[in-house]
Amino acid sequence: MKLNRTLISISLAVVGLNAFAWGQKGHDVTAYIAENNLTSTAYANVTELLDGKSIVYWANWLDNASHTPEYAYSKTWHYKNIDDGYDYEEAPLHKDGDIVRAINQQVVILQNPNASRTDKQLALKILVHLMGDLHQPMHMGHASDLGGNRWTVNYFGRDSNLHSVWDSSIPESAHKWTYSEWNDQINRADPAEAALIIANGSPEKWGEETFDICRSVYTLTPEGTKISYDYVAQWTPVIEIQFLRGGLRLADVLNSIFDPEYKPSNTFVKK
Repeated sequence: MKLNRTLISISLAVVGLNAFAWGQKGHDVTAYIAENNLTSTAYANVTELLDGKSIVYWANWLDNASHTPEYAYSKTWHYKNIDDGYDYEEAPLHKDGDIVRAINQQVVILQNPNASRTDKQLALKILVHLMGDLHQPMHMGHASDLGGNRWTVNYFGRDSNLHSVWDSSIPESAHKWTYSEWNDQINRADPAEAALIIANGSPEKWGEETFDICRSVYTLTPEGTKISYDYVAQWTPVIEIQFLRGGLRLADVLNSIFDPEYKPSNTFVKK
């Protein structure tokens, strides 16, 4: 009986992990790509603020923290739900905040010379996670189906939902890589391509870009879709570019904040 209870507990834990945004692997990939594109000054300042730990170490922290009383206020910060029929700019705003506004808030804190070290540490941990979530298409999904969590599909013969499929199932089916191997394989943009990815950016623009992908995902994945190899092949390049975009843009934001000599490519981090 004790063994059965233990197995049940483990199973429930695994189910909970699979529900996380981008999956743990995706957040690690985004953070590691960012870390590999930090300037030496930004890297040193970020590492010092995090007491020697990597941004990868904290990449998934907020998924757990948001379910604790202390950080419950951040639950709505992981997404910006936009129902069918609304354009990005006209969608109603959630009263408790959303991912776009939350990213802007963390940047303001990190740039505030009067903010405490504790507040800046928290803002950095939140920012690292949310920049990953911002590039997961289903985080711009419909409020009516909880960002695809109630949009039922069948994934290689098992019942699932669209959000879970995009969080972890497709990335893990596409490549059985560690987060460092993901970085080695997709963090290969030439300077011109990287410059286009980060040029004149802002959370608002990046969110709208992700929203456009999300609308295509819904259109091409009707409820009840039986997902198999062809679907994985179709969408893997999109996931790869979203990981890369998230990582390069996070690096640009952190370089802009933590390296006084760095010239920002974005339009919302003020020097």
